[in-house]
Amino acid sequence: MYRVGTESAWTVRVVPNLYPAFERQEVVAHSPRHVRTFAELSDDEIAAVAQAWHARFDAAQAEGFAYVHALINEGAAAGSSLAHSHSQLVWLREVPPAVAAERGSLPAADARLVVSERGAMTAAAHPAGRLPYELLIAGSPFDLETALLLVRDAVTRLRAIEGPVPWNAWLHVDHIELVPRLSVLAGVELGAGIYVNTVAPEDAAAALRSSPRA
Repeated sequence: MYRVGTESAWTVRVVPNLYPAFERQEVVAHSPRHVRTFAELSDDEIAAVAQAWHARFDAAQAEGFAYVHALINEGAAAGSSLAHSHSQLVWLREVPPAVAAERGSLPAADARLVVSERGAMTAAAHPAGRLPYELLIAGSPFDLETALLLVRDAVTRLRAIEGPVPWNAWLHVDHIELVPRLSVLAGVELGAGIYVNTVAPEDAAAALRSSPRA
């Protein structure tokens, strides 16, 4: 078990997943407070989550694992079975195919798609998003804590527009992808790999920009 803080006053805690689907799979409790969404986390709590992720990345590397897939599932429709805000860390012996295939192919930044910025980091609507309001959070140099703050900002804006939307997010080395689950993936998407997105990226970015962060 890993935690930031003491046993009686911890900020973030990492424990083994009770029902692992992989050799090593961990659950990261984001706060001792019973927060139900990532949007409710404070700056300090997000900093502690980033610290915990980095610590577990280092631990996995020291044990010979090639990659840790860090992800957040929020809401039952996004695969979450816990109401408390949390993330998961899946330790993998090999770099997963999705990560290996996309290295160096991140879409170029388009100012029309930018939703919010923090320093050199931006959250922007994906130019070819699979689902409405899909976002890319990236920057150079990439900073995990800042990226997670932008995730919180994006989720807060999204909730102001659509309510408590289920969503998934994951880290891919130098960026985070955030996919709200506003549409059901059906036979065309799953069978043909063709995604029907009903919200143009420019419209998604404009709507999120005009939405309050809090």
